[in-house]
Amino acid sequence: MNQIQPKLGTTKINRVNWVGLKTLYLKEVRRFMKVQLQTIWAPAITTLLFLVIFIVALGRGDYTVLGQPFANFLAPGLIIMGMIQNAFANSSFALLVGKIQGTIVDYLMPPLSTFETLLAMVGAAVTRATFVGLTVWLAMFLWPDVEVSVRHPWAIIYFGLMGSIFIALLGIMTSIWAEKFDHAAAVTNFVIAPLSLLSGTFYSVERLSPLFQSVSHANPFFYIISGFRYGFIGQADMDITLGALVILGLNIIVAILAYFLLKSGWKLKN
Repeated sequence: MNQIQPKLGTTKINRVNWVGLKTLYLKEVRRFMKVQLQTIWAPAITTLLFLVIFIVALGRGDYTVLGQPFANFLAPGLIIMGMIQNAFANSSFALLVGKIQGTIVDYLMPPLSTFETLLAMVGAAVTRATFVGLTVWLAMFLWPDVEVSVRHPWAIIYFGLMGSIFIALLGIMTSIWAEKFDHAAAVTNFVIAPLSLLSGTFYSVERLSPLFQSVSHANPFFYIISGFRYGFIGQADMDITLGALVILGLNIIVAILAYFLLKSGWKLKN
């Protein structure tokens, strides 16, 4: 029997709409690249200012943390902190600005599945986080008296990637829930920023009291930052295997939540 051939001019979409996925991903990447002075270079400079301030205040002399000079301990934490904050900023903006400007149909109407839409937006957020991380790392690599050579590449890649994905998924859920920019800013100022600053970025949780150590271990950012730092200095104030499993489990949970929240169309299709 002759097989029925698709008519000329018709588009055949397989199980994954790779063309649509790539298009949405590039749209999101170009959105932040058009203002890269604000989305990449400004965060990188802000992160470097943190390094300068803390080195001047505490980094001189024989002050060490986890057996490392304070500057070497601080630098990896600042890199990953900048990455996760910018991953959240990117993913929490897209759907929100679409709702405010009335262009949300650009995300809802294309022939993309929920998974494809989610993957494209998360991928763009991770791309921005990677650009910021590489920019800050290169600047610190050239900085005198700061050692940011790589000791465990797998830890840097794993915790950098998984941490950025985790925060990007939180950003997408925030973007779905928020109705105005003030809502997203509130999550940034009262959730993301405090959790990242109080996660051992500037100190080792081993020096805290048992109560505050327990509080730190309940902070998911702690596992991301400590694991990422391990890739540079070879030391961590947690069990590295446990940290890898914790962040993997959290990613699975938030990915499922973000998927069903996006699929439901809550606050998107009204």
